[in-house]
Amino acid sequence: MKLDDLPMRRVARIAAIDWPLLPPADAKRLRNLGFDEGVAVEKLHRAPLGRDPIACRVGRMTVAIRRAHAIAITVAVDGEAEAA
Repeated sequence: MKLDDLPMRRVARIAAIDWPLLPPADAKRLRNLGFDEGVAVEKLHRAPLGRDPIACRVGRMTVAIRRAHAIAITVAVDGEAEAA
């Protein structure tokens, strides 16, 4: 499932990031913020009416990302990674 579709307050692991979907500067920023395969992520809050930004906890840090970035990130909830 995409990070954008992850239910609020549900912890998952980043399974894959479609880096080519992101502009190079945005991809670099996400890498610098700790977004990478295997990292724990949790969607904490989203702006009203489904707009940007989306607040996420990545590791121990809380960051705001755009919805377009969340769509490029595939996550797996514990137990789903083995089944896939």
